[in-house]
Amino acid sequence: MKAVDNHYCLIYNFPQHYRSSTFKNMDRELGFKFYFGDSMVFAQDVKEMDVNELNGYVKRVKNIRIFFTKFIWQKGVVSLVFKNYKHFILYGEPTFLSNWCIMLMAKLLRKKTYLWMHGIKGQLTFKDKLIRYPYYYLADKMLLYSDYSRCLMLTMGFKAEKMTTIYNSLDYDNQIDVRNNLVKSDIYKNKFENELPTLIYIGRIQKSKKLNLIIESMNLLRLKGVCCNLVIVGEDKEQVYLEKFVLESNFSKNVWFYGPCYDEKIIGELIFNADVCVSPGNVGLTAMHSFVYGTPLITHSNFEKQGPEFEVIEPGVNGDFFEEDNAADLSAKISQWIGINEEMRERVRKSTYKIIDERYNPDYQINVLKKVLDYQNE
Repeated sequence: MKAVDNHYCLIYNFPQHYRSSTFKNMDRELGFKFYFGDSMVFAQDVKEMDVNELNGYVKRVKNIRIFFTKFIWQKGVVSLVFKNYKHFILYGEPTFLSNWCIMLMAKLLRKKTYLWMHGIKGQLTFKDKLIRYPYYYLADKMLLYSDYSRCLMLTMGFKAEKMTTIYNSLDYDNQIDVRNNLVKSDIYKNKFENELPTLIYIGRIQKSKKLNLIIESMNLLRLKGVCCNLVIVGEDKEQVYLEKFVLESNFSKNVWFYGPCYDEKIIGELIFNADVCVSPGNVGLTAMHSFVYGTPLITHSNFEKQGPEFEVIEPGVNGDFFEEDNAADLSAKISQWIGINEEMRERVRKSTYKIIDERYNPDYQINVLKKVLDYQNE
């Protein structure tokens, strides 16, 4: 079936590069028209895709911050509800005030709206309920990143038929090509000039990521006679100055600040050859990157503060959770995972691959969208 022209419209906050494969699928298979905000407003270091790669790309719209609040108005998008579009997928945050208008008008015009969103992750304050509950109820359906959020929202009274888990994805096709050509290498043996197990962190270097906990855990392990290396792939965007802490902890020879990297072949080799990925703060896309290249993941167990991708972890099978901010507990979990034998390491690889291949990819997401949008009957 050919894509239905002008039926589907995406109005989003920004054309994030890591979502490019999903946007391209929506373009190719569903004939979406795309309207993207011109900035992330509160985060300026997100890489954007080339929107001209989308046949259905229409325009960039201005994201206008309302005074000094967190509320945003997307200029010129409300009038789109009067065009021929029948289905509108909207960025899910209730701080986007223009979306309220679109959903209200869509109700009157008998058009459908869908919120693509994180959803609720923990208990809400009364103020949050006043904003989120009516916003979510206005939508015909909510596309959620995690089953955790969906289950929590069910307990809060939201109807099951209004919620679908769409998960998340990265540049899956490219990553699979890289993964299929990965073999064990001596990249860490050559770099560190030792054969110690190697930890990896990949992502932004931010205070919220609490990377100092990895160094503290490595120190606790060293006191027990257990040593390891660490490679950090990412750029220091917040002047965390982790290098100073590494130097003071006498780990300069065991920590490799690789810097930012967007080359999947390099990223694949670094992750594939590491023993375990550690994300002491909230984990997000790091989880998918770690799993697509077959490496177990450790992060903290305070799920209300976590990114939706934390739920890929099955403790003891493909990773673990440690008590938030507890370096001793983190060191214990690291010790367990760097000590696994080669047979278990291969089982871990198969487990992580399976999760990504079955759910966290653009093909899964496009199938969810086709079902939600009742595409076959359009």
